[in-house]
Amino acid sequence: MSTMSVNLDVPPPDAAQPPVIRITPPSRWWVLPIAELWEYRELLYFYVWRELKVRYKQTVVGAAWAVLQPLMTMLVFSLFFGKLAHIPSGGLPYPVFYYSALLPWMYFAASLQNATNKVVENQYVITKVYFPRLVIPFSAVLTSLVDFLITLALMAVLMLWYGFAPGWQLIALPVFVLQSFALALGLGLLLAALNVEYRDFRYVVPFVVQFGLFISPVAFSTTEVPEAWRSLYAVNPLVGIIDGFRWSLLGGRVPLLPETIWISTIVTISMILLGVWYFRRMEHSFADVI
Repeated sequence: MSTMSVNLDVPPPDAAQPPVIRITPPSRWWVLPIAELWEYRELLYFYVWRELKVRYKQTVVGAAWAVLQPLMTMLVFSLFFGKLAHIPSGGLPYPVFYYSALLPWMYFAASLQNATNKVVENQYVITKVYFPRLVIPFSAVLTSLVDFLITLALMAVLMLWYGFAPGWQLIALPVFVLQSFALALGLGLLLAALNVEYRDFRYVVPFVVQFGLFISPVAFSTTEVPEAWRSLYAVNPLVGIIDGFRWSLLGGRVPLLPETIWISTIVTISMILLGVWYFRRMEHSFADVI
């Protein structure tokens, strides 16, 4: 009678064991986890690509919707604030004057509203698998940046139509784009975290955005604000951003007020720090309360 022997490949005690990944709340809430976001860059790309496909799927004009909204708003502003109300534009054609301000405003408004709602809209994913929650609002701001680049092309057409050639000031445009991105991301992170706990913010944000359009220098120039009030007015960080856009796009044909720029920069930095701190402080409880 023969016996059968089974040899089991048992690893020696000192063999390398599979790594154990322990997920813990962030130890430094005020630090943006750049390395972790880079590790999940493919997920970030997927979210941006999916949002763009869903947004323009089964539409007649496709991505042209990104242009139609600021274009129609510019025409309304040119008619009512320009032709009828005769608000000064510094000698600039009304369409160019208004559209150069609507560019950063539309980008900020779209980014803020998308980022605020995105965490709640992805609740089924958040409760099932771990990934950096920052990816969700970050992708919303990046998606709106794609729309912004499309609307920027129309600005080039307007400048060509009215015979405007950009000057050396155009090199500063990426700085103001980055500042508007940081502002939208900072406020978006803050409101996204608040929206998880208090769903009222989904109704508050559209009202704030609509109100903010009229307290920002879109329909008028900051130089129309009395000098004694300009520093206080510049606490609205969009004041410096919109002024910077007009100045850089229109070749310095509109004045750039230094106090609005540095006050806007300080407020933007404060917003991004506050947004990152609060979002990372609260993200470990999203799956429980969402």
